[in-house]
Amino acid sequence: MPRGRLRIYLGAAPGVGKTYAMLCEGHRRRERGTDVVAGLVETHGRARTARLLEGLEIVPRRTLTYRGADFTELDVDAVVARRPQVALVDELAHTNVPGSRNAKRWQDVDELLDAGIDVISTVNIQHLESVNDVVRHITGIPQRETVPDEVVRRADQIELVDMAPEALRRRLAHGNVYLPEKVDAALANYFRVGNLTALRELALLWLADEVDEQLDRYRAEHGIADTWEARERVVVALTGGPEGDTLVRRAARIAARSKGADLLAVHVTRADGLAGGDPALLAQQRALVESMGGTYHQVVGDDVPRALLEFARGVNATQLVLGASRRGRVAQIFSRGVGVETTARSGSIDVHMITHEQAKKGRESPQRSRAALTRRRRLAGWAVALTGLPLLTAVLLPFRGTLALPSVILLFLTSVVGVALIGGMWPAITAAVAGSLLLNFFFTPPTHTLTIANPENFFALLVFVFVAAAVSMIVDVAARRTREAARAGADAEILSALAGHVLRGEAAVPSLLARTRETFGLVSVTLLQRRPEAGQGPDDRSDPASWRIVATSGAEPCTCPGAAGTDVDIDGDLVLAARGRLLDASERRVIEAFAAQLAVALRQVRLEEEAERARPLAEADRMRTALLAAVSHDLRTPLAAAKAAVESLRATDVEWSAEDRAELLETADESLAKLDRLVVNLLDMSRLQAGVLGVAAQPVAVEEIVPRAVDDLGPLAAEVKIDISPDLPDVVADPALLERVLANVVANAVRYTPAGESVLVTASRYGDRAEIRIIDRGPGVPRDAYERIFLPFQRLGDRDNHSGVGLGLALARGLTGAMGGELTPDETPGGGLTMILTLPVAVHTHDVIEGPAERGGAGDAGGSPERGGSRDAGGAAS
Repeated sequence: MPRGRLRIYLGAAPGVGKTYAMLCEGHRRRERGTDVVAGLVETHGRARTARLLEGLEIVPRRTLTYRGADFTELDVDAVVARRPQVALVDELAHTNVPGSRNAKRWQDVDELLDAGIDVISTVNIQHLESVNDVVRHITGIPQRETVPDEVVRRADQIELVDMAPEALRRRLAHGNVYLPEKVDAALANYFRVGNLTALRELALLWLADEVDEQLDRYRAEHGIADTWEARERVVVALTGGPEGDTLVRRAARIAARSKGADLLAVHVTRADGLAGGDPALLAQQRALVESMGGTYHQVVGDDVPRALLEFARGVNATQLVLGASRRGRVAQIFSRGVGVETTARSGSIDVHMITHEQAKKGRESPQRSRAALTRRRRLAGWAVALTGLPLLTAVLLPFRGTLALPSVILLFLTSVVGVALIGGMWPAITAAVAGSLLLNFFFTPPTHTLTIANPENFFALLVFVFVAAAVSMIVDVAARRTREAARAGADAEILSALAGHVLRGEAAVPSLLARTRETFGLVSVTLLQRRPEAGQGPDDRSDPASWRIVATSGAEPCTCPGAAGTDVDIDGDLVLAARGRLLDASERRVIEAFAAQLAVALRQVRLEEEAERARPLAEADRMRTALLAAVSHDLRTPLAAAKAAVESLRATDVEWSAEDRAELLETADESLAKLDRLVVNLLDMSRLQAGVLGVAAQPVAVEEIVPRAVDDLGPLAAEVKIDISPDLPDVVADPALLERVLANVVANAVRYTPAGESVLVTASRYGDRAEIRIIDRGPGVPRDAYERIFLPFQRLGDRDNHSGVGLGLALARGLTGAMGGELTPDETPGGGLTMILTLPVAVHTHDVIEGPAERGGAGDAGGSPERGGSRDAGGAAS
């Protein structure tokens, strides 16, 4: 059976019209004769969306019971049994109720697709797994319902439902998205213009990347090698030379001329891995590319022009930036060079040749040892050459009449090869020349003269010298390559360790300095920064007063670059100074890579410090925004109710009965009491945060305070059971504050306890502390959200914001801390949440109470939501 096709409507935020578009598509297909059913559609109380369900067959949902409440989910079996051509399934990222066959709705959709049913679904950008953290950073609200990107990418068709932020806010204000009582809070928080603009851009970019991948697949499937200029892509080729910074900046300016252009940097390395650019310069240039929003790539190929163009065509590049050749004029006579060859083969790709200061100055080869072999081996080679050939001549002289000249030449050639293997090229070449003279004088007729009678013998001796010299050079090159390979392997191991060091999150500056010192066996490694007030004179590098130590590792740190054995310039003001042994050229190239990573780590640390300094301002702004939203929305409800009751009583055109007047007075009294509690909570929270709330500590009987706190709940008190032993000792607390703490926490528990269940309040002693436990059987709170329920002015899940300003648990924890106690959440066995209030036990010694004295306290953040949703951060019992 062929698998069904999936179509997804993608939106930037709730309310843009995804469900509406899905239902419109369902009606269009139904009018064309397609069998369409609504498997599951969430209207969220929106009248226009609900009207679109008329005329569509709706498959009944499956009902599940979880913790005493009934929930409905998609009935996969019913849809499969109905076997429509198309099923409409809303909210692809939805998490199913525990007990369902699949944990996620996208898994239900997968079953429908496997059954050959086409599915049309919806999803918001914030629910995609890859951007979940970005959305949380933008909006400040974590999204717990996510769907893997691959599930959405596998869709046969993805359509963006777009709406301008201003238009969406108008829809929200008109009540087309949320209920009227939630509009103000939504506009002031999640649906701010900045949030919506960022989410819209995120959705557009994600979909653009998906379209780009589809285009690449299409070109690959159809064998299209030509560049399609759907989007500008600028590729800059880096050699690892000093001109790389110039090329990257020029390429970035070229890319900036086109809106949305991509910048890609590529470095081509030799297949043998023994030749390439300076790794330190490449690391710096990679950081530069990434700081400009580009990406860095590395490819392998011996034919550099071909490798460059294959990469450029593979990424559908439109422009290629190359540096002018650094080779001299003589070298250009024998080879056209990478730039000319690449331009000749580029085809439709525009090639920019950028001149720079290093042009035609020749390539700078890394310094290497003059000898490929060790000094001991070279001395041994000279000894064998000077003693071995005369000894061989003496051994062969008695056999001069029986051995032919070719045989003698082969024996001498074997000796020269042995010298080459032992001592390298120059001892072997010397042995070859000396051997040719010995062969000529002792074994070539006429003997004992340097005259050669037979031209064939002259040719044989000439070949002997050539072969001996060639073998010597080959042995020397092989030895040099072996050393280079060993050095490259060591460098690669060091750089691999550095990469692993960074990937493990150990990129802090002190850690990197310590790793650098250990790697190169140095006495100390110091990161120096030039002081802003210091000038850059000729003696600047040797003046300790011009530099300050940013970080150091080891003993005897350098106070200026001039005091270091090795110093590496990171940028104009930063220098890495190493004290200890002198580093050779190859080691310096590697330590420059460490220096480049140090610069990145230092920049990251400073950015984190700036973010930390800005965090209090952002928190203050968030609190101010939340407070304004609370005052404008949450305080309005009791004020409006009290005002309406008073205006009704004052009305002269209506004759109220005694019962009606009593009811209106009761309404006004309850509303004003609630308003009073809200204002008192706000004032107390302000005093807590300012540290000016006075606390009068004294011995308090828990069995007396708890009933009074429960009685303050009014009708809700009937849902609370108290089980406290009269033998429980007194605790040290402020009676009024303790009563308010218990009232807030118990009210919060009652609001989350299902109908038919009760909240249990117990108390017990543990050593010098007493614990009061408020136990509910509600939905509970995930352990990772325990601290968030104490954040003021907000609620987990953002469900219900119309009955409190979100200060209940925040104030309760703050007041508890002010009294020297603790308020911590814990899981109720069997489901629910237990709030544990811990206070010190009063110790009576000569009528003196040992416990916290009168003090001020700074409150923690917190609160709680209303019954009926997921437990939220923010307050109840306000």
